[in-house]
Amino acid sequence: MQYHVNGRLVPREEATVRVEDRGFLYGDAAFETCRAYGGDVFEWAAHRTRLERTCETLGMGDAVPEDLRERIEATLDANGLSDAYVRASVTRGVQPGKLTPAEDVSPSVVVIVKPLPRGGVEGESVWDDPAVVRTVERRRIPEASMPADAKTHNYLDGILARLELRGTDADEALVRDIEGPVAEGATSNVFFVEDGTLKTPSLAGPILPGVTRAVVLELAAERGIPLETGTYDVAAVQAADEAFLTNTTWEVRPVATVDGVSVGGGPVTEQVAAAFNERVEMHYLA
Repeated sequence: MQYHVNGRLVPREEATVRVEDRGFLYGDAAFETCRAYGGDVFEWAAHRTRLERTCETLGMGDAVPEDLRERIEATLDANGLSDAYVRASVTRGVQPGKLTPAEDVSPSVVVIVKPLPRGGVEGESVWDDPAVVRTVERRRIPEASMPADAKTHNYLDGILARLELRGTDADEALVRDIEGPVAEGATSNVFFVEDGTLKTPSLAGPILPGVTRAVVLELAAERGIPLETGTYDVAAVQAADEAFLTNTTWEVRPVATVDGVSVGGGPVTEQVAAAFNERVEMHYLA
């Protein structure tokens, strides 16, 4: 495998950044997880926009290189991959050893890739079974403390949420905000169906605006599926007729149980998943 580090392709074993890099020292960095279908990144414009927005939040708005997409394509080509996991990271780079960032930025830019199955209508899921979900005590960081739309290297809240799942059969943690309503999964957005209406927590809460989440909402609207965003408690998800999770890698993953309560997929979940696969298939044909 070869990765792309600061403008050049290097073998994975040699793909390193300096220990003084602020992405390593402080988590002072932004990243995006993307999927390539047929050699091209799906929803690239949305991923790049979110990456730039995170960098702006971190005070390094010009850190994302203009040729980042070309670096990703070069990494895919070097590894002979057309269907892949892609992670692009942009750190503030090496600066003097103090917390306050310097105004001038010399970012470290890293692209790593891993093979994934083909997606789309003829593809297969990366997950084997519907997700087992458990509510955790760890809460989502309040918006006043950390902007929810900033996708940074500091993912400790998600890590701590997943640690609570150790010793259980759960695949994903259901995370609430500080007031108690459902926010999201540790690495996913949450959808559920009640009386035919597709519901998901509103971005007014501390929720990462997932790229797959946005695609699902668009596809549901195109197909006339009733939609609602709002504030919901755990009991609403447990009592749902259907539920599923979304993220870039899982795409649309049905939920088997929430805290041991059977939920499962259903006709709306199947319709959304089929529509998503059709959108991906169009990406192959483009």
